[in-house]
Amino acid sequence: MSRAPSHLVKPNPPRPGPRDPVASGARDAAVNRMAAHNYFLLEKVEAGVALRGTEVKSIREGKANLKDAYGLIQNGEAFLLNAHIGAYSHGSCNNHDALRTRKLLLHQEEIRKLTGKTQQKGLTLIPTRLYFRNGRVKCELAVARGKQEWDKRETERRREADREARAAIARSRKA
Repeated sequence: MSRAPSHLVKPNPPRPGPRDPVASGARDAAVNRMAAHNYFLLEKVEAGVALRGTEVKSIREGKANLKDAYGLIQNGEAFLLNAHIGAYSHGSCNNHDALRTRKLLLHQEEIRKLTGKTQQKGLTLIPTRLYFRNGRVKCELAVARGKQEWDKRETERRREADREARAAIARSRKA
């Protein structure tokens, strides 16, 4: 004689829809597109960013801007200045300041290397993008040298020539 089960087993609930591509790390939260136009990007480093809770939520909403931001190394610590992270839409009166200075989380050896490079004349630290990795916000910093106006024109000329060459190849394949 079989017994009736003492507990009922519920079927698995349906999975929610696809996760936000920014939060999952599939897409960058913020990109500094002008960095490659205004600077020669020599070397890139990944750094963590010390943020408040409302700042992380704002970045997930896509309210981050790196246009005028730059990195600074001072007293053996790295900082991100002028990075604009807008106010969180559901935040309270304790919401964060949009342009506050944020600490970058790097190993001491990385900080020493960056200090040596940024002390050379003409080199600076520029954030190129903000993104999520394993649920944490990361900032990609580039050691950069500023471009002159003629450098920018030369880069644009080269890019235009490459674009025309690709278009010509595509046309010849179609014909």
